[in-house]
Amino acid sequence: MHQLSDNSTALAAFVAHKTEIDTILTRLVVLGAEHFNYSRDETTWAHAGSLGSYLQRLREVSAAAFQEDQHAH
Repeated sequence: MHQLSDNSTALAAFVAHKTEIDTILTRLVVLGAEHFNYSRDETTWAHAGSLGSYLQRLREVSAAAFQEDQHAH
């Protein structure tokens, strides 16, 4: 297999990943603005638990991206 001497393949993969991340983040911002599609009257502990789970996962991603120890705070 011939290896490219430049980083064009790596760059293409990086850009594709970044584009997907940007799309996911945009979707999450929109969903958050809509209170995750729950009204105040229908919000249950199950919804709160799901949101807490999402938050924990986002904290893990954030800690990894910023090279932080997620348990430091």
